Amino acid sequence: MDNVLSIILGGGAGTRLYPLTKKRAKPAVPLGANYRLIDIPVSNCINSDINKVYCLTQFNSASLNRHLSQAYNTNIGTYTRQGFVEVLAAQQSPINKAWFQGTADAVRQYLWLFAESGCEEYLILSGDHLYRMDYRPFIRDHRAKNADITVAALPTDEKRASSFGLMKINEHATIIEFSEKPKGDALKAMQCDTTILGLDAERAKEMPYIASMGIYVFNAKAMEQVLQDDFPEANDFGGEIIPMAAQKGMKVVAHLYDGYWEDIGTVDAFFHANLECNDPNPKFSFYDRNAPIYTQSRFLPPSKVQDCEIERSTIGDGCTIKQAKLKNVMVGLRSTVNEGCDLEDTLVMGADYYESLEECDPASLPGCTPIGIGAGTKIRKAIIDKNARIGENCQILNEAGVMDKDCESEGYIIRDGIIVVIKDAVIKAGTVI
Repeated sequence: MDNVLSIILGGGAGTRLYPLTKKRAKPAVPLGANYRLIDIPVSNCINSDINKVYCLTQFNSASLNRHLSQAYNTNIGTYTRQGFVEVLAAQQSPINKAWFQGTADAVRQYLWLFAESGCEEYLILSGDHLYRMDYRPFIRDHRAKNADITVAALPTDEKRASSFGLMKINEHATIIEFSEKPKGDALKAMQCDTTILGLDAERAKEMPYIASMGIYVFNAKAMEQVLQDDFPEANDFGGEIIPMAAQKGMKVVAHLYDGYWEDIGTVDAFFHANLECNDPNPKFSFYDRNAPIYTQSRFLPPSKVQDCEIERSTIGDGCTIKQAKLKNVMVGLRSTVNEGCDLEDTLVMGADYYESLEECDPASLPGCTPIGIGAGTKIRKAIIDKNARIGENCQILNEAGVMDKDCESEGYIIRDGIIVVIKDAVIKAGTVI
């Protein structure tokens, strides 16, 4: 895999995940108590023996850059192998004077740098998917079929198919047709024989559609041809480059991925994907010793849990939880949950630092609300972003069942019925949401 360069698309402003992306790039959003979204594709690369990784972004890249440099760059390179994980932010140059206009344009603007690597294949990944994948069979299949472009394909049933960009293949797994979120007869027309990709007959009958996962392998020369020569005005891989390359006669094939995969680019999908990790046998597990998920070494102390009632929850490093009740809760790094708190179906992202009593002691500093969840507070179906200060005896419950509400000036918004307390927000004692 020394000749493979991985390019992770960090996405745009992350409007679907807002306000979680208000102060950070989408791949830097915390995940699974101890991790960030970017750790998923980077770990998949490391576990696949791919050690040249770029992440393209143009919004709020400071925390992402810091995380990647602290988590990976002292470990991934060796004396004989030039490994790296780096952020490439959008920038102006004499040739390119605009921001990234889309996924393909982001890659186009840095093609000169990718070419310097001398790699023969480019692996294009997304920064907001939750899945575990060994990319080596994917790349070997690309080489064996002598393809110009190979697209990772997810088998799906009719119920979910209309939510995806679908592909139709011939008997050689060559992609012959694309359709973006088709409905009705257009959906039926996209059925294909998925046994060609390796599904058994029974599962192929249940899943007669294949969806694009937004994961691609390009030959380096093919990438340069489509982005610079053939389609210099096209800005998106899924909607423009891939279909047009197939129409032009390039060999574009599908490769089966038959495992758990979830797009967590919305608040609702992100919320549920996190809490599903609390299940006894989750669809995605952070406990696979054969393919671990890596992250930054923070050297935090063990979490301290005192006199609590906890059911089906996950607690990250360095937390303090006292006399609280937790049910289906994901508790992130350095979280503080005080006595009498009652949390259910909630994602607490934690804090970036510990706060001393001298910095915020309500007894000596009236009006100061410490970082964490104040005593006696009840929370249901919520995301509490990092460094939030929630006072005592708050009721964050959304009992009215509001689906969408913008109260950003008050420190929170509601999306899809989920309360999101914004990073660094202060929710005063006794507040009812």
